[in-house]
Amino acid sequence: MSTPQKHTTSERRIDLDWVRIGAFGLLIFYHVGMLYVSWGFHIKSAHRLVWLEPLMLFLNPWRLALLFLVSGVATRFMLGKYDRLALLRARSARLLIPLIFGMLVIVPPQAYDQVVESAGYPAGFLDFYLRHYLSFAVQFCPGPCIVLPTWNHLWFVVYLWVYTVALLGVLALWPPLADRLGTRLAAALAGPWLLILPCLLFVVWRLALFPNFPSTHALFGDWYNHADYATAFLIGFLLARQDSVWSELERQRWATLAVAAGSFTVFILLRAGLGATLAPPPALKISAGVAYGCYQWLAMAAVLGQARRHFTADGPVRRYLTDAIFPYYIVHQTAIIMIAHALQGSGLSAGLEASIVIGGTVLVCVSTYEIVRRITWLRPLFGLRMEAKQPVKVIPQPA
Repeated sequence: MSTPQKHTTSERRIDLDWVRIGAFGLLIFYHVGMLYVSWGFHIKSAHRLVWLEPLMLFLNPWRLALLFLVSGVATRFMLGKYDRLALLRARSARLLIPLIFGMLVIVPPQAYDQVVESAGYPAGFLDFYLRHYLSFAVQFCPGPCIVLPTWNHLWFVVYLWVYTVALLGVLALWPPLADRLGTRLAAALAGPWLLILPCLLFVVWRLALFPNFPSTHALFGDWYNHADYATAFLIGFLLARQDSVWSELERQRWATLAVAAGSFTVFILLRAGLGATLAPPPALKISAGVAYGCYQWLAMAAVLGQARRHFTADGPVRRYLTDAIFPYYIVHQTAIIMIAHALQGSGLSAGLEASIVIGGTVLVCVSTYEIVRRITWLRPLFGLRMEAKQPVKVIPQPA
């Protein structure tokens, strides 16, 4: 039976473990949804589900920023266990080994299925891999124009490693910076400012950077995403040990959720064209950007507050998924694309097709983890420690 954990400033935040598990878990459903909406994706289903787009937009503004925020908290706690150099080694092993393995082994089938569907590539996978995938060049233009090799969904790993390296570089020059800035930021975010100030920051990024730097996940030149994700990462890092902030997030959880819902409603209505006859397009675009930026932070704050209140129970499920979720993340998009590609032309309904893709992807994720965690040399390729943690044996003392 799981037991609730008291709110403390300990190095194990069960509520944030659940947030991380939930945010990564949403990726399976989100990326399946990408098969059916009008936005660009590596491959597309024959079905288009217009009603799905508002649901996708409900998640899109905050799901990834929330992961970076939780990663920032984890980085701060790791600094309590390791010195900076040891932390860099640990995070590099955890991120760069799976990244390189993923780019060489996991991601290539995604790129192959994409060029088959988009460019009508006639040859087999081995021909594609040897002739094109390892070319280190832009390929298949003017069709999909893919830079190969690619990291596709593993961009998150790259960005997190870069932010960690940059942060550790700054701390090497000024070690006390984390504690001083964390204390000052917590004081500045007292009361309603906890909801207002971060909102303003995300609004500025949306209005000032997004129009000129749309999302690419290509690392270089992706300035809007860097502003968004690095901000979330730093917020998590600086506030990790500021228990007053986490208590305030919990206290304001329902008010935050209500305001987040209002901000999202305004954004969706403006995006749908409501008010087009009442205000000029620039004003509507600015209003939509304000609503989007505020919704980003308020949604994250609502999730964090609710999790701190309701998701503090530990147990075997949490412990299992905490280790499993990163290998799930590594393989999930390849599974989605390969299964969806195999179903092309099957004539299945959208509901049945999506159910097969989701069920097959979950099966691939679970099977992969169950195999990988049992084979020592495979574990680091999927972001796991070389050896599984063993329970500590308690030796009874003689009376």
